[in-house]
Amino acid sequence: MAETGELSTSAVRAAHEVRVAVGRLRRRLRESRDPDELTPTQTSLLSRLDREGPRTASELAAAEGVRPQSVAVSVGALAERGLVERRPDPDDGRRQTISVAPAGRALLDSTRAAGEEWLARTLHEQLTEDERATVIAAMGLLDRVVTAR
Repeated sequence: MAETGELSTSAVRAAHEVRVAVGRLRRRLRESRDPDELTPTQTSLLSRLDREGPRTASELAAAEGVRPQSVAVSVGALAERGLVERRPDPDDGRRQTISVAPAGRALLDSTRAAGEEWLARTLHEQLTEDERATVIAAMGLLDRVVTAR
């Protein structure tokens, strides 16, 4: 199935179209959130902790590609709001592990639900049943692409 040598014109165009559409979708989903909730950095940290489990501040900084000081500020703000919990690292008592608190998980769940509700409503209003089936099929193909090794 894969072509060798030069990339096909259709592959280059598909890559561009997917990148642009995903970027627009991410921006629209961000717009559906309450702007007073969290900063993008705080949201990213909270989501990473939810996906990957407890981490130290230095691990979060490395994973996010930001300075440890930036993570410390964001984690402090999240902790003040009761969205993350800090505990002594069982392997090194000088460090702390950071994990999602129940309130943080509830916030993530409600934010995700609001985004999905907006998207479902928009897909319902803007696309036909056949077009929605095409979107579903395309997502299966994209999933195959991103999980390929």
